[in-house]
Amino acid sequence: MSQKLVILGAGESGLGAAQLGKKLGYEVFLSDAGSLSEQTKSMLNNMAVSFEEKGHSSAKIFSADLVVKSPGIPDSIALILELHQRKIQVISEIEFAFRHKDAKSKVIAITGTNGKTTTTLLTYHLLKTAGFNVGLGGNIGVSFAKLICESTYDYYVIEVSSFQLDGIDRFKPDVAILLNITPDHLDRYNYNFQSYVSSKFRITENLTSNECFIYCADSESISEEIAKRQIDAQVFTISGTNKSGVTAYIDNDFLIFSHDKDLGKSHKIPVKETTLIGKHNMINAMAAILSAMNVGVAMSDILKGLSTFQNAPHRLELIESIEGIKFINDSKATNVDAVFYALDGINEPIIWVAGGVDKGNDYATLKTLVAQKVKLLICLGKNNTALKSAFGELVEVVESESLNEVVDLAMAKGVSGDVVLLSPACASFDLFKNYEDRGDQYKKAIRNRMSTIKVDA
Repeated sequence: MSQKLVILGAGESGLGAAQLGKKLGYEVFLSDAGSLSEQTKSMLNNMAVSFEEKGHSSAKIFSADLVVKSPGIPDSIALILELHQRKIQVISEIEFAFRHKDAKSKVIAITGTNGKTTTTLLTYHLLKTAGFNVGLGGNIGVSFAKLICESTYDYYVIEVSSFQLDGIDRFKPDVAILLNITPDHLDRYNYNFQSYVSSKFRITENLTSNECFIYCADSESISEEIAKRQIDAQVFTISGTNKSGVTAYIDNDFLIFSHDKDLGKSHKIPVKETTLIGKHNMINAMAAILSAMNVGVAMSDILKGLSTFQNAPHRLELIESIEGIKFINDSKATNVDAVFYALDGINEPIIWVAGGVDKGNDYATLKTLVAQKVKLLICLGKNNTALKSAFGELVEVVESESLNEVVDLAMAKGVSGDVVLLSPACASFDLFKNYEDRGDQYKKAIRNRMSTIKVDA
């Protein structure tokens, strides 16, 4: 008789786990407390997976041999507590997938409060550019289970969240990357920051001397936790501020690597070789480069990959240069911390486009950077009171509710060598559907302006 696999939640991870479970011969049942879309129902029917929606049937769930839980479901709800009491193992989809991957394949797993998507994408790109047979997934999009089910890769580069790590048991990446830990999702961890830190550190719990652990020594919470733990992996450290005692660091306009696993020599990579912007992205780049080094990617391929990488849309995305003025789309920067990184990472004079639905922002941390770097603030929103109050005495401020007008203003006020930075610090819902819509409309406005110039020429 086949084992019974129950999957809780019909998101990307749940559907991936269902697909893999069927392939492995499990008797699969999927249960979701919400309503399922017609597309999801069709997918489950095509896989011959029985399912329920709008509630959980306890009898069916408690008959499981194994439960795979969506990362969105807290461990504290009554159903999960009852499963534990009944000694029915509850795991995450990344744990389920890891158990069934080819034993020879290698996993590079990236986590952190910020920067994990960029680092995951760049790591994948470096391996792909070098000709490696590599899959990309996890929290970034395609589930790890679906990757395992549909293709056999030699390498898997996956982004993992704390919620996914909460459900691991044997999960042991060959290269584990921890970028930073700052307070986030604390409602899930009883508003206890240490619980969140411990969750992130689960990425290290099964590592041995055969695996690699890469972390940023600039993160105070990581360094404090490292001091408490015995981590048996080969450890590599990166820093944007320190040069001594770390594996990789930033030295003016260079990324310095003091270790090459195979060649035993250091490397010095000019920052200009990368397509990324900002010191925080140099941390992400160093983590990706070290992971590539540790799986045998040649430096020539790493350099090629750095120069051809395109980050995910709306993250410090260089769109065009018009008459020497660069336009950068950072529409995903919906909070003050993200804007700080953007302003800090640009050395040219900035025309800053910000605004939207203010979330009670405290702009104090931005004032020094704005005074030093911003020549004009264009407020893009229906109510710009908070922005004008915070920066009106530091910089010239104009207002607009049209991105076409924003681009025209930037061209009128800017000169060659300036950067026009859309980095809103606010939600988008006053004028746009979401941050993607805002970024897409910004790009459209820029390209409309370019086409006008070409016609005039």
